[in-house]
Amino acid sequence: MTSQTQRVAIVTGASRGIGAAIARRLARDGIAIIVNYAMNPEAADEVVSAISAEGGTALAVQADIGSPKGMTNLFDAAEAALGGVDILVNNAAVMTLSPLIGVDDESFQVQVDTNLGGVFRGLREAGRRLRDGGRIVSFSSSVVGLYQPTYGVYAATKAAVEALTHVFAKELGPRRVTVNAVAPGPVETDLFLTGKSDEQVKAIVGMNPMRRLGQPEDIASVVAFLVSPEGGWINGQTIRANGGVI
Repeated sequence: MTSQTQRVAIVTGASRGIGAAIARRLARDGIAIIVNYAMNPEAADEVVSAISAEGGTALAVQADIGSPKGMTNLFDAAEAALGGVDILVNNAAVMTLSPLIGVDDESFQVQVDTNLGGVFRGLREAGRRLRDGGRIVSFSSSVVGLYQPTYGVYAATKAAVEALTHVFAKELGPRRVTVNAVAPGPVETDLFLTGKSDEQVKAIVGMNPMRRLGQPEDIASVVAFLVSPEGGWINGQTIRANGGVI
């Protein structure tokens, strides 16, 4: 159980990449963390150990957010172990790139179930169970705006996340719960690098005015601001954290 003054955050997909960086950053800001993972308990335990070593509070919880009960189970675990939830970070996502004519039904459904369904159910559960004055940050992507070939399904799911964000911010405003989205550009993670050649990565770096890939910590800093007291007047927005690529 946390102290009455310590806030509690659920971070989905927090065992690696951007999610792990968010979990560690929020823990350094004094927030207790539910480190969600789907299939890699060892990686989640490493994040928990790193947070604990710095004096923070964290708990790894397995849940497939693409399944109907995934988000309910996460909130149940958070309330049982830490007393409640103040912050939800909808970070987990899957990405399979293909021209639209090559997308099979299974690939389409997996991306919709996780990227859109998981966020929808997370928002719905947070609307019912998040403490007043809480914070919700969901993840879109700067592919919404770039609209490159092969990103069709992924971009569509992320555009839907932005729509949900705008609407839900208006619905939860009376409870002082802010609802925002962060839309990273290319970030140096396994999710981004997998399947790309060195030449492709160099070309993507060359598109950015700052001539580098984003780092997970760049994105974690944006999330940390949005969930902080100082971020309380930012609501219903999509923050494109991409170094100026769009």
